[in-house]
Amino acid sequence: MGKKMLEVNNLKTKYVTRFHEDVYAVDDVSLSIEEGKSLGIAGESGCGKSTLALSLMGYYFAPLHYISGDIIVDGKNISGMKPDEVRKTILGNEIAYIPQAAMNALNPTQKIISFLGDVLQAHDIKLSKKDLLDMAAERFEALGLPKEVLQKHAVELSGGMKQRTVIAVSTILNPKVLIADEPSSALDVTSQKMVIKMMRELMEKGYIKSMIFITHELPLLYNVTDDIMVMYAGQIVERGSAKEMVFDPMHPYAKGLMESIIVPEAGTRDVKLKAIPGTPPNLKKPPEGCRFAERCRYAKPACYLIAPQMRDIGGGRMHRCMMGEERMKEVYSHE
Repeated sequence: MGKKMLEVNNLKTKYVTRFHEDVYAVDDVSLSIEEGKSLGIAGESGCGKSTLALSLMGYYFAPLHYISGDIIVDGKNISGMKPDEVRKTILGNEIAYIPQAAMNALNPTQKIISFLGDVLQAHDIKLSKKDLLDMAAERFEALGLPKEVLQKHAVELSGGMKQRTVIAVSTILNPKVLIADEPSSALDVTSQKMVIKMMRELMEKGYIKSMIFITHELPLLYNVTDDIMVMYAGQIVERGSAKEMVFDPMHPYAKGLMESIIVPEAGTRDVKLKAIPGTPPNLKKPPEGCRFAERCRYAKPACYLIAPQMRDIGGGRMHRCMMGEERMKEVYSHE
């Protein structure tokens, strides 16, 4: 077992609306990721993936609020730190974050090199202009971006180049953990492949120690990550290896998620897609029992009354369902 870069225990966070209502967007989430490993997080829109990404950084600002739990980065618990301390010592250095549509955040009036200068200045790293250019050019070229990009403005770059530039800038300080929130969702297929290739190279070259890749496209994670977690209504419902989660999901929601997505694999041409009925629960008042029960075709009366806990079934695989593994296999085999 390798060194843990990130360990999260029973993390709970919430949003507080303008009407002072609590929305429990991340509820009792635990996870860990080792050095050299990548973890995927999948789930439909609104399940809490992006909120979890923000929560993992330990940097909270309204309307998002921390409730409880531990966030341990490379042995350091950051959950009790003040926002200024997190911003100065954790963000960028320990954890880097690439938000959705990050390429649209580049100021069109500034050259790319200036963004790198801002990152270094924010962390009190002082370099001469020549040293900054040399360091930036070396990093950009190592990641397949020509050094000429540094002297360009964002409007002069293609969508794929802007996204790769954001990734390069975000990881310039070689963080322990990179959290990428749907970094390829707004790109064409060719650009998606280039971004995924770049993410792999960041790991292979040691620029980052571990990675969390968030997407609603579960099959995409098979080509990017070692393990996958599926999230539903603020909770993790299953975790396993990428192969297990894509080809043999156990939790009814994870299974439904895969059945509702087109997978370009041999033998799947005539497979009909199955939609998951219903809508996710209201997280202002989460259900007493299983949060997926209302939409689950296998639900029993007890599922509406008893909240299932994560069950460790060995080999790094876990799921949150009252059905036992043998019962799952039996039910699924008859479909």
